[in-house]
Amino acid sequence: MSAEPTAPSQYENLSIKMVLSDMDGTLLRSDGSLPDGMFDLLRRLNHSGITFVPASGRQYATLANLFDGSTAGMPIVAENGAYIVRDGMELASFTLSREFVVATVELLRTIASKGREIGVVLAGKNAAYVERDDEAFMEQVRTYYHANEILSDQLAYNDEILKIAIFDFDDAESGTLPYLEHLRSDHTVVVSGTHWIDIMDPRVNKGLAVRTLQEKLSIPKDQTMAFGDYPNDIEMLEAVGYPFAMANGHEDVLSVSDFIAPSNEDGGVITVLSNILAQN
Repeated sequence: MSAEPTAPSQYENLSIKMVLSDMDGTLLRSDGSLPDGMFDLLRRLNHSGITFVPASGRQYATLANLFDGSTAGMPIVAENGAYIVRDGMELASFTLSREFVVATVELLRTIASKGREIGVVLAGKNAAYVERDDEAFMEQVRTYYHANEILSDQLAYNDEILKIAIFDFDDAESGTLPYLEHLRSDHTVVVSGTHWIDIMDPRVNKGLAVRTLQEKLSIPKDQTMAFGDYPNDIEMLEAVGYPFAMANGHEDVLSVSDFIAPSNEDGGVITVLSNILAQN
């Protein structure tokens, strides 16, 4: 059940210099496409001196392709904050040690051998590396990782690994997550969707990415806005002055947000930003 969106009159006269938006369940429609009018909105934001930042668990290459032709000057936060790029130049990255990757992949292989239906993605800077190659899994991989490579041994990768992503064919939070709780003592482990869990460097979350960009672009917290819908967005929302949960958002996200945007299917991000531009 969706929450009631905040009336536009409650966010009039905002001084905004940067807007960050999650993608799946937030900006994108359920079919994975950008909402109508997005590229016109980007031009209007740019004209108004507002930096728009996609902040997603998706791969950098996937996000760059999605915004093809409109990424000049646009920072991109990929892999849930583990990789931040602007105009093709890395601004920051946080990688996993080889030893941790090996140990975690071996753990996940054991979990799968006991009957848990999962697929594993090693998200590198250059590509995503998978071992499982059936179409049901690869369809999911291709959605989020346009640059991907199938290896006979997943641990034969030659890259820096930013994130380990697990796709659970059932429910990630109740299914696979309990097997990974112990990793939270020294790594970031987040549920990033109904079927996805992401494991990253312990410093990594979208909030760190927000603070990194605020510092590099000299934009204060009280001139920063963000939109999110799932628990992996909470730190991002806590790092901005104007946090918007989507009306279709997870209850934990709604609880930490001062404002509510219409759902992603109703073009909530575009609706809110268009109202702000019209008022200012």
